[in-house]
Amino acid sequence: MIGKPLLPSSLFGRALLILVLPTVLIQLVMAYVFFDRHWDNVMRRMSNTLAGEMAFFVRQLKTIPVEEDFQLALNFQTTTGIDVLFDKPESFQPERTTDEFPEFQQRLHAKITEPFTVRKNATGTIIEIAIKLDDKVVRLQTTNKRLESRTTVIFLVWMLGASAIFLMIAIVFLRNQIRPIRRLAEAADSLGRGVDLPDFKPSGASEVRKAARAFIVMRERIKRQLRTRTEMLAGISHDLRTPLTRMKLELAMLGDSEAVRELGDDVQQMERMIAEYLDFARGEGREEAVRVSLNELLEDVVSDYQRLNADVVLLTKNDVMVDIRVSGFRRMLHNLVDNAMRYGRRCELSLRVAANYCEVVIDDEGPGIPVEKHEEVFKPFNRLDPSRNSKTGGVGLGLTIARDIALAHGGTISLESSPKNGLRVIIRLPL
Repeated sequence: MIGKPLLPSSLFGRALLILVLPTVLIQLVMAYVFFDRHWDNVMRRMSNTLAGEMAFFVRQLKTIPVEEDFQLALNFQTTTGIDVLFDKPESFQPERTTDEFPEFQQRLHAKITEPFTVRKNATGTIIEIAIKLDDKVVRLQTTNKRLESRTTVIFLVWMLGASAIFLMIAIVFLRNQIRPIRRLAEAADSLGRGVDLPDFKPSGASEVRKAARAFIVMRERIKRQLRTRTEMLAGISHDLRTPLTRMKLELAMLGDSEAVRELGDDVQQMERMIAEYLDFARGEGREEAVRVSLNELLEDVVSDYQRLNADVVLLTKNDVMVDIRVSGFRRMLHNLVDNAMRYGRRCELSLRVAANYCEVVIDDEGPGIPVEKHEEVFKPFNRLDPSRNSKTGGVGLGLTIARDIALAHGGTISLESSPKNGLRVIIRLPL
């Protein structure tokens, strides 16, 4: 079984592997059958035929007079195409034989008893068999085609060539089938980052078209749900301002007492809550995502605070382009920097860029948040006392809204302990 780490990660790679593996296995089986059966049989028959012809010639030489040797050699050469030369007995050199053609040498050994040698010429195209008789040495020369079949090379070339053509056709076909799936994945990723692709249309195979149509319906439902929630939240928040205004007027006419002051604090807290609701509603409104330089946006945010003489600095600068809703993202940064400056004297921002994501890091020098409460502070209306209460902080929606904005951009937001002994906020965005 192939382990997961060995499998390609993409659907294209896996589909191509499904096509390639059976093709390779079939070729291996065919090659084995060809070499083990057909090729061996052909070589065996070729060796047996050549050995039989030479053995017949040697036996004929031993039965005829010496003066008829040349006529027999001429007839044999004309009939078989094997050149025949006669040499002196002392020219025989048994050590010059080769280890090639074992099948032929075995067959020749079985047919004649005389010693012989087999060797190739310098170019490898001619095979010479020297057979030592009593009074002479017979040198028989023939081409290597008599013992080496070219069928093997032709078979391999045709097999590999056909496989390469089929593989190219499969790659083109698979690319056309995978492209709609990639477009669907890009559309889903863009939706997660808040970037709409209005020109996205279902295409490809019927299953992919069905998934694409389901995605379009889901996208419209999500948009409608977000729009309905935003409008309802904005309407409720706006309507609440009227009774709050009346309550403030009535409190101003009641005079100064402990109960009036406590009730006034509650009204102020409700006003801050409604203000954050409205900020949240505006951030989730109809603002479209645009491609901007994140470094320039951070510089603008830092300059806003520096004009107010706040100790806010941008440490690292990396030029990276991202698709964001500028107003909502700026509001999130202001929210986080305000939170950092509320509990610390200094705030440092930095921008880190990796291969497929970037991170905005915000460090403060405040008291920080215990590690076990890092997730708890993202819950709505959650406040940490005594360092982050309603008198010194907000109403517990700041980090909730910040996380919602980050998620709307397809990113994440997390908390860590800062090297400055305060809190570190990390906003990660996909590229």
